[in-house]
Amino acid sequence: MIEEIFASGHSFIHKIDPRCRVAAATLLCFVIALGQKMPMLWTGLGLSVILVLWARLNLVQVFRRLLIIWGFLLFLWAILPLTYEGDVVWQIGKFGITRQGINLCTAISIKSNAILLVFIALITTMDFGTLGYTLNFFKLPEKLVHLLLLTYRYIFVIEQEYRRLVRAAKLRGFQPRTNMHTYRTYAYLCGMLFVRASDRAQRVYNAMKCRGFSGKFICLHEFALSPSDKIWTLATLAATACLLFLEITR
Repeated sequence: MIEEIFASGHSFIHKIDPRCRVAAATLLCFVIALGQKMPMLWTGLGLSVILVLWARLNLVQVFRRLLIIWGFLLFLWAILPLTYEGDVVWQIGKFGITRQGINLCTAISIKSNAILLVFIALITTMDFGTLGYTLNFFKLPEKLVHLLLLTYRYIFVIEQEYRRLVRAAKLRGFQPRTNMHTYRTYAYLCGMLFVRASDRAQRVYNAMKCRGFSGKFICLHEFALSPSDKIWTLATLAATACLLFLEITR
């Protein structure tokens, strides 16, 4: 299940206009992703940590989300320093750990954590409907926005259908094993899931047409830029300028 545990809050970040938050997250992540110099990257990581603390998020939940990328980064640290060409600083048998490989792993690790923390602080602090409205405001294709919102809304329904089918199979004595009967059962289960999803999609489409759906989702919240939103935008631009300054200076 997809949870919006960060969407509800009373911090200053939660009160900022969603459009400003999406623009700030995109700008900061774009600059951090393209950065190469360590002072700029460390500053970007520190800024992302400050945003998370400023949003007053549950640090345990934030840590759990960081673990997702730490597994990939651990694999990267185990392979890249041994295979990247450069100056060898430590020899392990026939393999050598290079300084360039360590530097590259460090940069990738900092960028990954900083970008994820920025998105956690600025994007996950809004509900999915508000995010869809914001993406539509920035002129993303409406079909893509509609697909995103409907997928988020009905993925829970499909998950319930899947659990219902699995429960029915277990009530009939099904026990998963490594044999053809198990593979065939799961194949039937996936096929039935697609059939039910198609039937549900048709019913939802007919229901939306009966309610006069004209191709646009109406957001129930009205957004207007406040003085604090303007100050936030200026602060974001100043922070981005500082990161760029650290990147272009020697």
